[in-house]
Amino acid sequence: MQLHIVHRTTYRYEEPVKYTAQTLRLTPRREGSQRILSWSMRAPGRRTEQADAHGNITHLLTLEEPHREIDIEVRGVVEIGGEEFVAFDGTLSPLAYLAPTALTQPSAAMLALAREHTERGGSLRERLYGLASGVFAAVRYTPGITSVEDSAAVVFERGQGVCQDQAHVFVACCRAAGIPARYVSGYLCSVDGAESASHAWVDAWLEDAQGWLGIDVTHLEPMGPKHCRLAVGRDYLDAAPVRGVRRGGGREVMDVSVAALTVGDQ
Repeated sequence: MQLHIVHRTTYRYEEPVKYTAQTLRLTPRREGSQRILSWSMRAPGRRTEQADAHGNITHLLTLEEPHREIDIEVRGVVEIGGEEFVAFDGTLSPLAYLAPTALTQPSAAMLALAREHTERGGSLRERLYGLASGVFAAVRYTPGITSVEDSAAVVFERGQGVCQDQAHVFVACCRAAGIPARYVSGYLCSVDGAESASHAWVDAWLEDAQGWLGIDVTHLEPMGPKHCRLAVGRDYLDAAPVRGVRRGGGREVMDVSVAALTVGDQ
């Protein structure tokens, strides 16, 4: 399947910003059956491209002149085969995704949930989907309740969050059970084409298969042909599409729009 994606992020500030530095992870990963057919980026300032330790294509965006607005747009066509499995590419050992981070440190209740589902019988894939169901039931999808600074333990205790939070909880539970897991950021185009958005899900390591199983905890489904992978990391901080610092500017207003349509739906 081919997805035509347009993603625009605009920052506006109440006062001039003296300096901005942002890391952009806005180029789809070239892995598995996912291929970039065309991709372009429009942004002010100076950009430097590199690959980070996780194999993500990143751009360091810097603006050194005073500014009150930053407008970033990426667009292109990505072909996605739809497999739920991504073979190991040798970039970084799966063991790097086993240790908890500040955002994925499990609580005692999360450890109990992890044991409940991963110590059962059945294949590892079946146990992982059982765990995903447990996280889905424990953390109800509720927009506007959490922030990007909230840890998995805080979210789990609250019992509400968004896709980022559900992914963090699932990652934390996997790692607590000794299963390497990584956070995935990307785009999701709904089955009927009526909804598209930035999204987050999880890769869980399958040792026997020597690859990553993509699980969308928010929708309790495998990664599929309408999941476009942008970046992976230990947690949100490693895979955030746009993240940076600035000097000055006062209050900030951010607008984000995403359109991810199958090519025939344009």
